[in-house]
Amino acid sequence: MSSTAAAATQRLIVGTHTSPHDVLGAHPAKVGTETGAVVRAFHPDATAVEVLVANAAPVALVAHGGGIFEAFLPGAAVPLRYRFRFRFADGHTWERDDPYRFLPTFGDLDLHLFGEGTHRSLWRHLGAHVRRVDDTNGVAFAVWAPNARRVSVVGDFCGWDGRLFPMRQLGGSGVFELFVPELEPGALYKFEILTPQHTLRLKTDPYAAAMERQPGTASRVVAPSTYRWNDAAWMTTRKSRRDPAREPMATYEVHLGSWARVANEGNRSLTFREIAPRLAAHVRDLGFTHLELLPIMEHPFEGSWGYQVTGYFAPAARFGTPEDFRFFVDTCHQHGLGVILDWVPAHFPRDDYALRRFDGTALYEHDDPRRGEHPDWGTLIFNYGRREVANFLIANALYWLDEFHVDALRIDAVASMLYLDYSRSEGEWLPNAFGGRENLEAVAFLRTLNDTIAADQPGCFTIAEESTAWPGVTHPTREGGLGFALKWNMGWMHDTLGYFAREPVHRRHHHDELTFAMLYEHRERFVNPLSHDEVVHGKRSLLEKMPGDTWQKLANLRLLLAYQYTRPGKQLLFMGTELAPHHEWNHDASLEWHLADDPARRGLARFLAELGALYQAQPCLWRTDPDGSGFAWIDCADRDSSIVSYERRDGAAHLVVVLNLTPVPRDSYRIGIPGSGDYVVRLDSDASEFGGSGHRAHAPTATVEDVPWQGHARSVVLRLPPLAALVLEPA
Repeated sequence: MSSTAAAATQRLIVGTHTSPHDVLGAHPAKVGTETGAVVRAFHPDATAVEVLVANAAPVALVAHGGGIFEAFLPGAAVPLRYRFRFRFADGHTWERDDPYRFLPTFGDLDLHLFGEGTHRSLWRHLGAHVRRVDDTNGVAFAVWAPNARRVSVVGDFCGWDGRLFPMRQLGGSGVFELFVPELEPGALYKFEILTPQHTLRLKTDPYAAAMERQPGTASRVVAPSTYRWNDAAWMTTRKSRRDPAREPMATYEVHLGSWARVANEGNRSLTFREIAPRLAAHVRDLGFTHLELLPIMEHPFEGSWGYQVTGYFAPAARFGTPEDFRFFVDTCHQHGLGVILDWVPAHFPRDDYALRRFDGTALYEHDDPRRGEHPDWGTLIFNYGRREVANFLIANALYWLDEFHVDALRIDAVASMLYLDYSRSEGEWLPNAFGGRENLEAVAFLRTLNDTIAADQPGCFTIAEESTAWPGVTHPTREGGLGFALKWNMGWMHDTLGYFAREPVHRRHHHDELTFAMLYEHRERFVNPLSHDEVVHGKRSLLEKMPGDTWQKLANLRLLLAYQYTRPGKQLLFMGTELAPHHEWNHDASLEWHLADDPARRGLARFLAELGALYQAQPCLWRTDPDGSGFAWIDCADRDSSIVSYERRDGAAHLVVVLNLTPVPRDSYRIGIPGSGDYVVRLDSDASEFGGSGHRAHAPTATVEDVPWQGHARSVVLRLPPLAALVLEPA
């Protein structure tokens, strides 16, 4: 062995060689006048090694110390197919194909695109992929760790010994790669990384398609998908959709782990396959169009509700496999439901087995805590200005839309991404290059993300949870906006819940809380959310926010829902609203399904279903949401009676909505009417079948009179039920 080879071999032995293929494997060689190949193997615990070549007798390798074995094969040509047989002191043997005889499985174009930060299908190349190379089945591993002194793939297939499968670094890309032959799907693995500080870190694969069931933290090799989709009609229609703001969207928000549990099996959560048909049918029957999942990516802590992700490409193993999640989405589509995933690019947890200081340096996060640490959640903030990190996140977004047919992403905590001083005091944050508080790298990332989704996944869209007055969140990027399709209207939610929590006798003094949101309604494209965040941490359930006795609470809740559905904007309700529980949501328990047997709750569920059906059937309640022409107050000034009325319009078609926000019936209440004929009451939230008083039981129509009122040439006199909403349509 030459001095150069000896030096390289020593680096391999001590675990600092970043190109083990230069030493190990088969290499052309010449001994004297005879040409052939030299083969080298490495196993520190082996006592002897033989090389096995087809149609030839086994050849013993010579031990060179430190676990290095070598043999010259006269006449052999490279590339060469062979296997090694390792022998150990206890008498057992291990025979395997040699990972170091294979060419790289990560292509030059992929490296180039990754370096640019523009690789849109990165999940197909980084991570672990079952492949057939040189007529040999195995798994191709690739990981980005640019500052590592050595990276090895370890797993249950090698006794988690980081000495055995060191990976090669591909040029200056920072990508390490290795093809491990004969490895099969299901194998558990991690990456062992020698850091610049000469410490070892054992890391899960950032691109792992599956992970071990908690409390285990290993990544799992996944076979290529063989799932046969049954949603072709849905997917074809999806591609033709251009503007979700002009389509109906009533969303049922779900935490999968607590929608329903199996009490007689340790209170476990339902799996993707168990919950899919039940949940989809339930949500469809209640009149919803979409189902939104709190994050189902792998996460270790149930109390984070999925918002502290450790496996961005892995559906949570507690619910099943990636194929199981495909079944879940497919089932929803077959029930006519779109699927929205909550997605968390704002921050990631500090769990040391995951992204934190991945290669011993601040790789995915900022090194400076004034940029890299989140003060609210104790988490770390992505470095959006680093091309490879932005590529990781954008590819992850595309992954869920492409591989799992997910229809939209609701992006969590956007406000925390946009502002460098978010939740920070003076001196705790660093300004941008222009001295401002805006996170310019995050802004650029969000714009690129939204443009990429629009280009690569037609019909898919994003929703921002953004709680500030940042301008143009839902405006196109070409106009300087962020490019989101929709934004949660947190102001509407706050003001509206504040109003409904007040005793009706006091509502006259807070009328503006109900009407103020219309002043900014058309600056953005909104979702009206009554989400999980509003029914936890002492905020009380929706029912318990309402004043009065139980009858009045339920009447107020029906009234709130009618207002939500009939005003501009899309709708979102958290699971269990149909049950009207007295208790807050508990992520460790099922919804209180026993409440469904209560007649009052059955009435509420029936009302919600009727409301959803009316909403979907009436384009004037959704098609003109982005337009000022789609909504007009009839009267928003009657604060003394706490009554508001408005119309929703789509061309000539229109509805009239009247809300009586007190328990006082109004038997002769006149409002102006835009139409000329009589009106039919399409929905009465006080109807007896909904649990109401039935105050209008014998008044299904409203006769128009030629009496000018409230700016209209005609008007009607209505009999308004207590704490109720009426929706009227021209007869």
